[in-house]
Amino acid sequence: MSVVQHLEELRRLLIISIISTVVMAGVSWVFTDQILQVLLHPVTSTGKDIVFIGVTEAVMTKIKLAFFTGFLASLPITLWQFWGFIIPALRKLERVYFTVFVFISCLLFIGGVAFGFLVVFRLCIQFLLQYGGSQLIPMLSVGKYISFTLNFLLPFGLIFEMPLASFFLAKLGIISYRTMVKMRKMAIVVSVVIASAVVASPDIFTVLLFAAPMYLLYELSATIVRVVEWANYRKQAGRAIDLAAPFKKLARFRRKL
Repeated sequence: MSVVQHLEELRRLLIISIISTVVMAGVSWVFTDQILQVLLHPVTSTGKDIVFIGVTEAVMTKIKLAFFTGFLASLPITLWQFWGFIIPALRKLERVYFTVFVFISCLLFIGGVAFGFLVVFRLCIQFLLQYGGSQLIPMLSVGKYISFTLNFLLPFGLIFEMPLASFFLAKLGIISYRTMVKMRKMAIVVSVVIASAVVASPDIFTVLLFAAPMYLLYELSATIVRVVEWANYRKQAGRAIDLAAPFKKLARFRRKL
């Protein structure tokens, strides 16, 4: 294919991805009340109420929520289109690796969002609401709450891709276990900085609660890189033994003579 044909194919991929996201957002709009009920549960379960303080805040919040859930629902379609665009340029074994990569990356992203909401987000909300004490009454705006929720959950989906990305980078020889060990202190600092930017809270407990899973994923990624390096070493050692075997046989034959 020529460059123009590749650009046309890329244009078709983007159009299909955007259309699928819009269609799934329209489907999600029907279920926005149920989705909103689930997202508001960490607050409503404590007996607190959610309000909206602008005329258009409620409807704009539901539109934002519909597009976010539509993006998640259409993610397999988008990844499938991306897979179809890349796959003709790959060899047979590379196609298998890339297919596995696309499938696992989709599962990890959705799993990261689910883990962030079911575990970390709930703990953060419960702690932050109790932080005001009995003298302060929270009046939470639904627009700001949903924005905070989405900004909180989306990085979790991206961060959960770290072990998979580390695996493939180690396979390509781009990163090593020694380098990741040297970068541990930097990883702690980066985790805290990202957590502070995402959470945007002066409370150190909430920041650390967000940063801890990121650093644990970094350590898991380092372990995966070490396993890959060990497997590569065993493979290279096996090849070295196989290459030396004919020479050893020849030496034994000459001694017999």
